[in-house]
Amino acid sequence: MKKIMIVAVLLLTVSLTYAQLNLGIKASYNSSLGINNLNDVTNGTYNLNSVKYDVSNGYELGAFARIGISAFYFQPELLYAFGKKDYTLTFVDASSNTVTYNKHVNISNIDVPLLLGLKFLDLKVINLRVFAGPKLRFNAGSTLDFTTPSGESFNTVNLQKDIKGAQMGLVTGVGVDFLMLTLDLRCNVIKDMYQTKLNSVSLDDIRGNTFEVSLGWKFF
Repeated sequence: MKKIMIVAVLLLTVSLTYAQLNLGIKASYNSSLGINNLNDVTNGTYNLNSVKYDVSNGYELGAFARIGISAFYFQPELLYAFGKKDYTLTFVDASSNTVTYNKHVNISNIDVPLLLGLKFLDLKVINLRVFAGPKLRFNAGSTLDFTTPSGESFNTVNLQKDIKGAQMGLVTGVGVDFLMLTLDLRCNVIKDMYQTKLNSVSLDDIRGNTFEVSLGWKFF
């Protein structure tokens, strides 16, 4: 056991000696429009009302570390994700009555991407990267609220709020670094965390899959 620990310490020491460490901050914008509905767009069934219902915009702020050895790197991130969406949903209940209600969503999550990357073009001043890895998401106070438009008899108390406490997804993308600036274009694939149910039947959800663009600054 002692020999294994000594070897592990030596390997860690050598890795840190030859590794390049960057620390930085970043901000991101993401949109759910596009991933789940590309087929509808191509066959012509996607319209302006579909966009209003499906699109969900969000933002992230946080910090990252990048540990690189040669062309490879590991990049863990700690991000606070937030967003807001208000929209109207219509469905037919068990009595064949059309029900319309307003849904108000406030998104508050802690995201932890753990990325493995490769610099396939490194010109010192500028480099191009590809990366992928898991993304952990934890609920940090997200809320779902409902209001029934005037004239409707449906009681929104019957609606059930289902907000997952934690989820795991996948992140993949490409990036470019220019001096201390870092720009990423990402695709996030993650299960939906926010669902509205009636009698255990899901009525709708907030899209978990998103496209994301992020801008960061490396301190060193």
